[in-house]
Amino acid sequence: MSTLQLALSSSASSSYSLFFSPLSKRNALNSLLFYKRRRRLPLSHSHSHSHSHFTPHFLRPRLLSSVAASENGAYNNSSPEIAKSFDFASEERIYSWWESQGYFRPNFDRGSDPFVVSMPPPNVTGSLHMGHAMFVTLEDIMVRYHRMKGRPTLWLPGTDHAGIATQLVVERMLASEGISRAQMSRDEFTKRVWQWKEKYGGTITNQIKRLGASCDWTREHFTLDEQLSQAVIEAFIRLHEKGLIYQGSYMVNWSPSLQTAVSDLEVEYSEESGHLYYIKYRVAGRSDFLTVATTRPETLFGDVALAVNPKDERYAQFIGQMAIVPQTFGRHVPILADKHVDKEFGTGVLKISPGHDHNDYFLARKLGLPILNVMNKDGTLNDVAGLYSGLDRFEARKKLWAELEETGLAVKKEPHTLRVPRSQRGGEVIEPLVSKQWFVTMEPLAEKALQAVEKGELKIIPERFEKIYNHWLSNIKDWCISRQLWWGHRIPVWYIVGKNNEEEYIVARNADEALEKAHKKYGKDVEIYQDPDVLDTWFSSALWPFSTLGWPDLSAEDFKKFYPTTMLETGHDILFFWVARMVMMGIEFTGTVPFSYVYLHGLIRDSQGRKMSKTLGNVIDPLDTIREFGTDALRFTLSLGTAGQDLNLSTERLTSNKAFTNKLWNAGKFILQNLPDKNDVPAWESLLSNQFDCEDSVLNLPLSECWVVSKLHLLIDSATASYDKFYFGEVARETYDFFWGDFADWYIEASKARLYHSGGKSVAAVAQAVLLYTFENILKLLHPFMPFVTEELWQALPNRKLALIVSPWPQTQLPRNTSSIKKFEILQALVRAIRNARAEYSVEPAKRISASVVASNEVIQYVAEEKEVLALLSRLDLQNLHFTNSPPGDADQSVHLVAGEGLEAYLPLADMVDISAEVERLTKRLSKMQKEYDGFKAKLSSPKFVEKAPEDVVRGVQEKAAEAEEKINLTKNRLAFLKSNILVSN
Repeated sequence: MSTLQLALSSSASSSYSLFFSPLSKRNALNSLLFYKRRRRLPLSHSHSHSHSHFTPHFLRPRLLSSVAASENGAYNNSSPEIAKSFDFASEERIYSWWESQGYFRPNFDRGSDPFVVSMPPPNVTGSLHMGHAMFVTLEDIMVRYHRMKGRPTLWLPGTDHAGIATQLVVERMLASEGISRAQMSRDEFTKRVWQWKEKYGGTITNQIKRLGASCDWTREHFTLDEQLSQAVIEAFIRLHEKGLIYQGSYMVNWSPSLQTAVSDLEVEYSEESGHLYYIKYRVAGRSDFLTVATTRPETLFGDVALAVNPKDERYAQFIGQMAIVPQTFGRHVPILADKHVDKEFGTGVLKISPGHDHNDYFLARKLGLPILNVMNKDGTLNDVAGLYSGLDRFEARKKLWAELEETGLAVKKEPHTLRVPRSQRGGEVIEPLVSKQWFVTMEPLAEKALQAVEKGELKIIPERFEKIYNHWLSNIKDWCISRQLWWGHRIPVWYIVGKNNEEEYIVARNADEALEKAHKKYGKDVEIYQDPDVLDTWFSSALWPFSTLGWPDLSAEDFKKFYPTTMLETGHDILFFWVARMVMMGIEFTGTVPFSYVYLHGLIRDSQGRKMSKTLGNVIDPLDTIREFGTDALRFTLSLGTAGQDLNLSTERLTSNKAFTNKLWNAGKFILQNLPDKNDVPAWESLLSNQFDCEDSVLNLPLSECWVVSKLHLLIDSATASYDKFYFGEVARETYDFFWGDFADWYIEASKARLYHSGGKSVAAVAQAVLLYTFENILKLLHPFMPFVTEELWQALPNRKLALIVSPWPQTQLPRNTSSIKKFEILQALVRAIRNARAEYSVEPAKRISASVVASNEVIQYVAEEKEVLALLSRLDLQNLHFTNSPPGDADQSVHLVAGEGLEAYLPLADMVDISAEVERLTKRLSKMQKEYDGFKAKLSSPKFVEKAPEDVVRGVQEKAAEAEEKINLTKNRLAFLKSNILVSN
């Protein structure tokens, strides 16, 4: 049930003095400025010299329960209790109601062009973090906007089986029970993983729902679902049939503890303190030595050459000769020249260990050098290392260095900052290693993906990432797709017992098909066994946009209706690892780019711009944030970023946007308080007769109403255009500024002149209609960003036929009157000038003062028509507010204000201040300022101070002296003005 239930107080004054102060100062979007309480004078308590005000019967406060409770019976909001602010506990109730009504499912009633987004599937092991909150917010904004635009929308959710991460989690769980994976069969282990998944795998899904994600959960997928698994097998077989999948021994990132190859994305590089080891290599047949600097001396057993830069004169004489690798019983390697050797690093001599370094590996392949592996897959050295065989790589490093020192081959060890590759999952140091794996040939796939962007079939937002995309695909390496794990999609390859498994293998959709093929080729007596490896998790997620829609069944209804999809939104850090692969696979298997747009968001950093990490202790938990600030405030804050740019998140921003939520809430309460009773049919007929979709209806409005409706129509056009360009931060800022700066601070305040003065029902009805019309359109514009508070407010408004989530988007190109906008801006300038004067003279907020407004007849005409608004917003005495085209007789005794060209005001000084008391106060203040100024001047006239004090200190005193002098002059002028008024009055 809604927390926006309106029980109004029994006095009109409390109704009037509700929530909005026209004197509030709005600063930047995220300034902390909400709810500064000020003393106000309710209009029902007017000054004795003002005419009496009254509250018409039809505007008297009353008890309202949410109308939508009866009209939308399924929406539970019938409590009459007063809520000062939106209750975040309502969010889950609202979400459940949306889902129960089927609003998240695509609806073809209003349109036939679907808007489709595939959710980047979070790891099934995951727990909600701010990266998830960012993608959920942005994708939900897109989906909710297009749903309101009438397009059938499908946001397809799901989770990724996350091979390495999930296996690690379950292995740790088993270890806590005293069980090792090695003690279990593969089937037993995978059974335990599925049990874990059933118990804990829904955590991330439920947390994503908490963010308001309007996904079609009836279509939720898991990358190990049977249908998706069949798609993975089909993709492997088709690529293999085309000769694009092959098996071979190549350099990969190897995780010794996980005992598997890992992708580049799962390797994180960290700056760590280490050492650079300088080692002597004897030149064969000579007494000379070449000194090599290396960070990993234990890999020298795998050295196959030394290399120097051909332009390095120090080593020109050694090129073409042989060097002896230390501790290898005299093994000789050639000394080569290569232009890529950095003359400045270390000694300028490079040891080439192609079995243990990515750069060395490619250099060795280019030069035709052998690949020598010295390491076992558990991180220990193998037999190639001789006496060091069986030692852990880091232990071997210590022992080797000690023995090099003993033999005199160790030159020195010096501190050096290393770029260490570590496993994203386990944290261990990754070992570059040559290993037999399955690979996909990428070049022919990449060529088509490049053409898709070049031809404009795929648009990347922001555009600058196209260069990165093009660079990566133009320099692409073959993709290692096998992983030595038990959890994942098993590679659909079977080997023949007793045959060479690199040459004799069978690719099949299942074991029965594989056996049948084996029988045909090798006879009935053969035995087969399946490749133990699984596919890289990214292989299955590369098929995500179409495997989730039924591919390879091209007749599947979802595939026919929703493929290709519209938008892929994700972080820019996985542009290559996921996005580009989806493009390649989509084109390869469907002949079509899988989505038209790629929207890349940036990282979320802390308030100081640092990456969030547990080490720094600066991680902000989205669920904690939601509990404290509400989902809407979090979403609105995250939406303010720019595509591709990192966003700094702070509690100050969240606090400010929570205040924005409250401001919306209070605006809704005010409007509901001032609408006719639901049963007052004539009042509602009068109110609803006001339409604002034709030019005459807008032009005939009073100035204040014409201004706010015109500004609203401009906003709708601008916001819609920004939505269509995916400029979500712009939409948020524009709508925020209009709501707070124009609607709340100005129009709601101005409307009180219509609602609480004696203009009659027709005048009030126009104001009511404008309030309702403007507010309901603001709710529509903000709904994609702030779905919960806007839906709750919408449901509380009378005569809601549809839920906000499925209400039509506002029309664009509606009429607006630019002349009225300019006229109201002139009126605003006059109000600001009067307010500033009141503040300068410290006039009591409740005190009403006289004023004479001087302007041309044209200006006077429209300003005078808004005299009640002017009096209300400026706290003027309506009975003593005069309009004229020449200065008043008491101009010399008045404060003269220039609000703009041809618009002035005169405020009688006697109305604003006790002149004698003010003269006395300012005289004392002037004396104090003069003493301060004299002190500054005395310092500056002292040679001792000027010559010996630091330059910035002297400059500071000079600035203070100049500032004090300026204040003294202003105070003197004001005193002279006040004293002249005393003389005149005497």
